Amino acid sequence: MDDIRFKIAEAARMAGVSPSTLRLWETQELIQPIRTPSGQRLYDLAVVERLKTIAWLRSEKGLNPAAIRENLRDGPAPTAESDPAEVVEDEGAETAEIAVGQKVRRLRRDAGKTLEAVAQATGVSVSQLSTFERTSHGLSFTALHAVASLLGTTIANLSGQEQREGGESLIRDGRWPRWPTTSSGVTIQVLAEGRNQMECNRFQLAPGASSEGAYQHEGEEFIYVLSGRLEIILDGDRFFELNAGDSFYFESRRPHSWHNTSDGETVLIWINTPATF
Repeated sequence: MDDIRFKIAEAARMAGVSPSTLRLWETQELIQPIRTPSGQRLYDLAVVERLKTIAWLRSEKGLNPAAIRENLRDGPAPTAESDPAEVVEDEGAETAEIAVGQKVRRLRRDAGKTLEAVAQATGVSVSQLSTFERTSHGLSFTALHAVASLLGTTIANLSGQEQREGGESLIRDGRWPRWPTTSSGVTIQVLAEGRNQMECNRFQLAPGASSEGAYQHEGEEFIYVLSGRLEIILDGDRFFELNAGDSFYFESRRPHSWHNTSDGETVLIWINTPATF
């Protein structure tokens, strides 16, 4: 059995990656396949197990090639079949900027779901999910909302806006707390902190910024445009263009998407109630 060798397509399938990924790992000096006289790559059982370990370190631990090489030199690493609960994470290595991705990873593991299971349920690719869990970047609002809903939470909660009790909340002009940046060109600033019935936020949208698809949830929403121009699409076929000074109300259960249609920045006051966003 030990002398069994697999071609690149077979080895890639066993490791859960593509053949091109195996070629990349070879250039990164993570693996060294066996070469036939004609130059064909072959992989024995030991290399296949190494491939599985590398794939696990990339998707679950988020390590870069240099860190993977160091990890493999230090000794056997957990395989894809390891119990995630047995893996101790370095809490100090995470920064505030990537806290949202870390929360998603923990919620996913607590729910006993693999990256593949979440990807299949939400339509988000495994590579996008893996990147987001490591960096808190790479998911659109639509995708993040779908992931949050699947894991029984909200985007607001992932961003830490429901951690303190409600009540009085005074925020001075220009001192708004910010949600961690997760979607390109979208900045969300909190106008009322705490676990409240209303989520009150100030949106700053760069030119071309959008939700990148439609999403829906329970509740009601109110938008007031401070500057710029925003297009809202409800139910996939109802288009509303909002200019500075315009306001708009709709029920959150209706599929909705949006994007900044102005040449410059668009700034909005956006209120959701109850806190289901």
